[in-house]
Amino acid sequence: MKFLLFLMLTLASVYASLNVQTTYTSLGEIAKKVGGDKVSVNVLANPHYDPHFIVPKPSLISKLRRADVLIINGAGLELGWLPPLLKGAHNGKIRPGAKGFIDVSNAIKLQNIPATVSRAFGDVHSQGNPHYMLDPYSVIPAARLIASKLSAVDESNAEYYHENLDKFLKNWKIYLKGLDTKMRGCKEKNVVQYHELFNYFLNRYQYKSYGNIEPLPGVSPSSKHTLALINTIQSKKVNMILQDVYHNQKTAKFIAQKAGVKFLILPHDVGAVDKTDSLEKFYTVISNKICQ
Repeated sequence: MKFLLFLMLTLASVYASLNVQTTYTSLGEIAKKVGGDKVSVNVLANPHYDPHFIVPKPSLISKLRRADVLIINGAGLELGWLPPLLKGAHNGKIRPGAKGFIDVSNAIKLQNIPATVSRAFGDVHSQGNPHYMLDPYSVIPAARLIASKLSAVDESNAEYYHENLDKFLKNWKIYLKGLDTKMRGCKEKNVVQYHELFNYFLNRYQYKSYGNIEPLPGVSPSSKHTLALINTIQSKKVNMILQDVYHNQKTAKFIAQKAGVKFLILPHDVGAVDKTDSLEKFYTVISNKICQ
């Protein structure tokens, strides 16, 4: 009898948990911190791949079909792969505008908003740069929004979510103080990126980006652009090239060798490179590489 009661309680707790799907791993980590044992969190996108172009596999449709909550980055980052998955899932709980649909970009002041949107300027995001989670301070409004939305979906556990939020943010602000101190000690502040991926982190810590290896967003570098960028690196005393894990590294390595600057591969999300399996480790790896 005791075993049967234990089994029933265990099954009840499993089925009582909210099924939370997130598009990217950083959002998944925040959802776990806020949701605790009241949520079951799954991440749809593999962090080793380009976040703009996740393959919309049928298995992802089945995951969304069972979801109670969907947390997305927004600002157009999922535009190339999420809409057909949502259409195939036919889940009213997580359709845009529903209580279980959370667009975290609504809590963020986006940067790099284009004055004009045209294909002539490459793959431009009309709402602004969507890579805001590269700023460790974006964790705070993201966590607050997620806590608020989870509380609306699961009112009986609202107090629990907000208690988790308070505990998480208290620890996160302590972490940020240490990170800020480390970043103030970094002397080399001039960079070039492959793609405008790290702008939020660079702007937070007053780095200057003097260009991108991509001549336009989503456009591969030409020989003419590459040579011009080498001249810029030398004239502006650029110290390092920041490369993501999913674009081809050949051009960046060539430029770094010719210009005599550091070539750094940085993660764009939690889990994108080794030893970044938590939010703290993710931002610590970025700061360690930039400050080395």
